[in-house]
Amino acid sequence: MNAPATDIVTPPAGTMDPELRAAIGRIARVPQLLVACDYDGTLAPIVEDPSKAVPLPESVAAVRALAALPQTTVAVVSGRALRDLAALSRLPSEVHLVGSHGSEFDIGFVERLSPELVAVRTRLRDALREIAAAHPGVRLERKPASVAVHTRGVDPQVAAAVIEAVRSGPATWEDVTVTQGKEVIELSVVATHKGTAVDQLRTQLSASAVLFIGDDVTDENAFGNLHGPDVGIKIGPGDTQAHYRVAEPIDAARALGLLLETRRHWLFGERAVPIERHSMLANGRTVALLTPEAKVSWLCHPKPDSAAIFADLVGGSPAGHFTIGPERGGIPLGQRYRNGTMTVETRWSGLTVTDWLDLPARETTPDGPAIITGDSTLVRVLTGSGKARIEFAPRPEFGQVATQLQPMDDGLLVLGSNEPAALYAPGVDWEISNDGGYETARAVVDLRAAGGQVVLELRFGTHSLEHHADPIHDRQAAAEQPWKDWVASLRLPTTARDLVARSALTLRGLCHEATGSILAAATTSLPEELGGVRNWDYRYCWLRDAAMTARALVDLGSIEEAEALLRWVDGCIERTGGHPERLHPLYTVDGYELGAEAVIDTLPGYAGSRPVRVGNLANHQLQLDVFGPIADLIAAVADARGSVREDEWRVLENMVEAVRRRWHEPDHGIWEARLPPRHHIFSKVMCWMTVDRALHVMRQHGGEDRPEWVELRDRIGANVLENGWHEEVEAYSVAYGDEDMDASSLWIGLSGLLPGDDPRFLSTVLRIEADLRSGPVVYRYHWDDGLPGREGGFHICTAWLIEAYLRTGRRTDAEELFVQMVDTAGPTGLLPEQYDPLAERGLGNHPQAYSHLGLIRCALLLDNMLKQ
Repeated sequence: MNAPATDIVTPPAGTMDPELRAAIGRIARVPQLLVACDYDGTLAPIVEDPSKAVPLPESVAAVRALAALPQTTVAVVSGRALRDLAALSRLPSEVHLVGSHGSEFDIGFVERLSPELVAVRTRLRDALREIAAAHPGVRLERKPASVAVHTRGVDPQVAAAVIEAVRSGPATWEDVTVTQGKEVIELSVVATHKGTAVDQLRTQLSASAVLFIGDDVTDENAFGNLHGPDVGIKIGPGDTQAHYRVAEPIDAARALGLLLETRRHWLFGERAVPIERHSMLANGRTVALLTPEAKVSWLCHPKPDSAAIFADLVGGSPAGHFTIGPERGGIPLGQRYRNGTMTVETRWSGLTVTDWLDLPARETTPDGPAIITGDSTLVRVLTGSGKARIEFAPRPEFGQVATQLQPMDDGLLVLGSNEPAALYAPGVDWEISNDGGYETARAVVDLRAAGGQVVLELRFGTHSLEHHADPIHDRQAAAEQPWKDWVASLRLPTTARDLVARSALTLRGLCHEATGSILAAATTSLPEELGGVRNWDYRYCWLRDAAMTARALVDLGSIEEAEALLRWVDGCIERTGGHPERLHPLYTVDGYELGAEAVIDTLPGYAGSRPVRVGNLANHQLQLDVFGPIADLIAAVADARGSVREDEWRVLENMVEAVRRRWHEPDHGIWEARLPPRHHIFSKVMCWMTVDRALHVMRQHGGEDRPEWVELRDRIGANVLENGWHEEVEAYSVAYGDEDMDASSLWIGLSGLLPGDDPRFLSTVLRIEADLRSGPVVYRYHWDDGLPGREGGFHICTAWLIEAYLRTGRRTDAEELFVQMVDTAGPTGLLPEQYDPLAERGLGNHPQAYSHLGLIRCALLLDNMLKQ
């Protein structure tokens, strides 16, 4: 029930109640919005001659624009006859018109009246005509199901007499419904009103919320039916059940204009920062993304596949962010990683913001070091001589949990979530504002007055605001040194050396140190097409992607990530109960099966690209290619170390056994198309590679051969070479019998199944180049995968073609394409999943492990070619 708003003071014309502004901001962000308005006195000012009631230009513009938005419906619900309403308003067909207080939803309504009701209507018209004839100045308005008696401009005594005659006469008849408004009384043979009309529209459109604006007594039926997140706005004085009030129709137009602006931003993104321009912070526990303007736009806690506390990236500022910038505003001078670290510096004149994700702070006790700040800590150091503006808006659980911020002496406590958090910010004076249960803290700090430095620490897993004993520069050095030492230990190529180092750091940042798993990417639902639906959650560990990532790091001289991953894989295999062929393609970072894929429909998505998904249905697919990259990784680790560990032997034998049991089956393939299984070339090649690499390990590090493995490998190889070749296209296509090309089929040669000079491989490379390459990118495929829209070129596919060029002797083409791929990277060297060569911008989740491992692999191969 809505409480009457009689105590709400009508704001002066031209101003807007701050609470109304906040309410419009909230309702503008619902998935399916119904905007409904009265006509006379709302869209059009009240005039003496109703036939001249023309809507305000501002209202028409707002209504037209709102009706053109997706997931938004606009309706005008009027007491006028539908035909008159359409003729007078001249609104476009996108706007639903409802006449006669909800009796008319279309012009043909009158034809649906029963003969009995038509007879009552005829009697009604005759009786009211007699009353009007006896009272000069009274005007009758005939409608398909009703008659309205207008007394506007009539002497008050005459008007009162007319109303009394109507009420004591025809209004008492059976089957007649009475509606009284301002200087009008209407008698209808259909029992309906504006409230039932709005409810009917709500049901038909599956609206998440309704905003209704009206001025008349008849609009109270609609106000009275509003509930939940709905918003009612009353125009002018008088008792009302509406939530809010404005003075005049022009103020209602301003409210519609604000709704339009806010909803348009929510639907299409508020100047969405190009994906590739985001930088990643990491500490082995979780990751965060930072815009070029030092806004933390993405951070999940406590793990990278947990819910986000900052989801501005896919939900705009209402979904949570942590923003720092100069008080005067302005574009930064630049942003960069500190060399060999995951620390990011963003610079303006007079202000530098240094960001990193720290491990839990510790203090020394008699019993040894003790963690005092819970989980990860986001450290933000402001240095300089100017004034900086800070906005802290945590929104746990993707903004689904209302939060409060409690100021304390040295910072803020984040309340309302199961996961405690505290912002340590000594000396900062915060101003807290509330927007529908979500609190935001804002402050301006004078760095000169603060001695040139202000330190902010967002501590997760604790409400501790204790002072840290170690100076901040010592803590920064301690956080950076492990990254520097690790990079210094790598065997970096001379080709694109700095970018390879950054790619390696990025891949290590995607490693979850506590478990050994490796993320496919840091984010969810960054689109493969702006505004499209190809938005997936990549914050999990795919066996294939992770093995390829670890293999790239082994090639650079680091095997600890591979060893940790293989222990993690061993655990996943153990949980299959002796059935490795039942391994899922992907798992949570903890190595367990994902929950159901879900959609967060309150988030608008990056640049309006919906839906925002959590979870991934590919978890339930059969992907027989996953075993090959794992066996290849074990072979690389064994060669680098010179031995094989017991758990690695166990994993290797399980991979071969899984292939033996299922290699002959169709599967869903590497690209996880939501189509029926096929005999994919790539999957068959990966099955071959599983056994081939296992034989390599046995021969090099086991001291014996396995004849049954030899027979299995050769049988799989012969099968794919014979059945995968498509005579008409003269290439290995996507799957047995299909003529469509797929970039993953390049692995017929990249795996070693065919030599680089084999005519069949040469022909396949040429066909993929012709069909799938477009400038600096290579597309996965162009076949119909059952989903609407299109996508960009995949960096990993580009890397495969570069390698294919090298294997087939086309070194110059390889070098040229590598330079083109490198040029698509963001300003701090990061790559998302895809690139659109026409729009010249990145697409897909970011940063993507595939993209960076592909860059590393190509740089190493090019470097080796230079040394030969």
